Amino acid sequence: MPKMKTHKGAAKRFRLTGSGKMVRAAGRRGHFRRRMSLRILQHLDRTFEVHKSIQRRLRRALPYIAKHSR
Repeated sequence: MPKMKTHKGAAKRFRLTGSGKMVRAAGRRGHFRRRMSLRILQHLDRTFEVHKSIQRRLRRALPYIAKHSR
């Protein structure tokens, strides 16, 4: 059976934590940041857990995520 391909766009955006949670970075960090308050920017620096409804699609796009996460 051939190897399954990893979706590289998703691999750059999502990762697993040590406990197995799938996390993502917040959006709205590309540009126009000087208009945002520092409090908002600090809030966007955190990682957020991926919603359960999306995790099934991500597991298919990232078949080896558990193997390569630390």
